[in-house]
Amino acid sequence: MVRSATTAIDKYRNEIVNGPITKTLLWLGFPLMLVQLVNVSYNVADAFWLSKYSDVAMAVPRQAWPPYMFFNAFNMAISTANMALLSQYIGARRYEEASNVASKFFTVTLITSFAFGLTYFSLRYPLFYYVIRTPPEIFDDVMSYSAIISADLMLSGFSITYSTILQSVGDTRTPAVVGGFSALLNIVWDPFLILGIPPFPRMGAAGAALATVFSRLGGVAALIYLTKRRFPDLRIHPTKDIDRLWVMRNIRIGGPVFVFQASNSLAFMFQNALINSFGVVVAAAFAIGFIVMDIADAVMWGLTMPVAIMIGQNLGAGNLRRSREIAYKSALTTSTLTALGAAVVFLVRGSLISVFTSDAAIYNEALRFLETFVFSLPFFTLFFVGMSVGRGSGHTTVPTILGIIRLWGVRIGLGYFLAYVTSLQSYGVWLAMALSNVIGGLGSITWIRFGNWARPVIK
Repeated sequence: MVRSATTAIDKYRNEIVNGPITKTLLWLGFPLMLVQLVNVSYNVADAFWLSKYSDVAMAVPRQAWPPYMFFNAFNMAISTANMALLSQYIGARRYEEASNVASKFFTVTLITSFAFGLTYFSLRYPLFYYVIRTPPEIFDDVMSYSAIISADLMLSGFSITYSTILQSVGDTRTPAVVGGFSALLNIVWDPFLILGIPPFPRMGAAGAALATVFSRLGGVAALIYLTKRRFPDLRIHPTKDIDRLWVMRNIRIGGPVFVFQASNSLAFMFQNALINSFGVVVAAAFAIGFIVMDIADAVMWGLTMPVAIMIGQNLGAGNLRRSREIAYKSALTTSTLTALGAAVVFLVRGSLISVFTSDAAIYNEALRFLETFVFSLPFFTLFFVGMSVGRGSGHTTVPTILGIIRLWGVRIGLGYFLAYVTSLQSYGVWLAMALSNVIGGLGSITWIRFGNWARPVIK
């Protein structure tokens, strides 16, 4: 490939490999943080309009997402593997090989997205009835919501693929703008489809799902178009050339992430079953609490994703010491900003909850959840910095093990113990969730400091 054709990629690569670390982290992360805030705003809009439909309808999406995450685990794992490969090839200026990897990535996710979407649709009844044990008051709504959202699972493969490719180059702004556009579409559609503003029928939770699918479709079309326009030299197309080396690298890097994502999703299913065992009031309070927590989380999601990009490209360029410095400075910056966001949420917690419910029982339970959970968020950020370090470097086993211990050992195991054995009931669940973040964060920062991750996986 001629050098003049790589100018756009080089611009991003040089900033990531040579620029000031904190400035570059914020440069890459700020657009992602903004789009996450927009994404949170559409989650808030979903909850707000569903609360106008009924007092408990806002709990429906929170029931449906853990199995969605489970069936999306493969695509998230392969995304992680190819983020490491693409960013390291780009850091090494091996752009032709980056194009080949992108095409293989696209082909596999195209196939698996449709397969897993159909599987989710087919298995949703036994999942929600027998595993998650959705409260009967919202069971029919959950079935309708999940049937429609299975189409979103089919579309998500396109979104994951093109977002990962752009972010690997260092272009976090294009996925951010497209994500914001998609979220705004969702917000516009919500009241029409949920409440039935003419000419649309009153659809409730099914309307919220349909709004998500419509907005995802628009976002996918925009991502494909903008990727081809901005980086024409990244030639992405279906291919039969799925070679053994690429497969083995995906298994080695993505395998632990798949285990983590799948086990994470299963843990959330069991967590929902535990929460649902206390009735629809606690389920609704949990949904409200997590909507409010998402506001503080927006900072975390936006600023931890660039860590993987920066570490991947710097390892590919041979900057091993700089890669460690990136990890340390990112952990300090993101945990501090998340702590500030959590403090703001705590100060206005009552006002935020009252937006979504006037039911005293739901309000009090949501308040207790927030007061227990909010101060664990900086540790949750440290855990995700560790995950990003693993994804950027391609060394994902230790973060995966930490994630499994955090969820299954602390959040589920300790949660059942505190809820039923010590008779703390729902408070025991909230307390275990907070402790799981603290333990995960401390484990991650220890691995970042002492782990042997600062070495590239490409040859």
